[in-house]
Amino acid sequence: MEIGTSEVNLDHFDHKMLAILSSDGRISVTELARQVGLSKTPCQLRLKRLMETGIITGFRAVLDKAKLGLDHIAFAEVKLSDTREHALEEFNAGVRRIPEVEECHMIASSFDYLLKVRTPDIRRYRIVLGEKISSLPHVASTSTFVAMDTVKDH
Repeated sequence: MEIGTSEVNLDHFDHKMLAILSSDGRISVTELARQVGLSKTPCQLRLKRLMETGIITGFRAVLDKAKLGLDHIAFAEVKLSDTREHALEEFNAGVRRIPEVEECHMIASSFDYLLKVRTPDIRRYRIVLGEKISSLPHVASTSTFVAMDTVKDH
């Protein structure tokens, strides 16, 4: 692997490790090594290298949002009044401060951003949209799509 380049060369062991870790981030190194077909030390070294190069960015718990009362998902299209770099940076900084926004993607379309917003219910979403998202820098308009069901996540 070349560290510090935009392209990292991964072999079949690396790909297999990443596939296993993507579905079970809590697997022990010993079990990971067994499943991949390596001994423990080379597996540990590969794992460390995958983390150091930024291929693996972290490990986290996956939460059941519905059990936490956060099962309302809406997608908001956001059109900006200004798309110069400074305006994009101001919008990006602002959207990062809104905890209800789970994802924010710049889009090549008739609108500029697509936000995935998770709230307890539609009333809370309306407040987040009206008081937080719509007041972000350079927001000209928004349009909302409410998810009825999640077919695939992650």
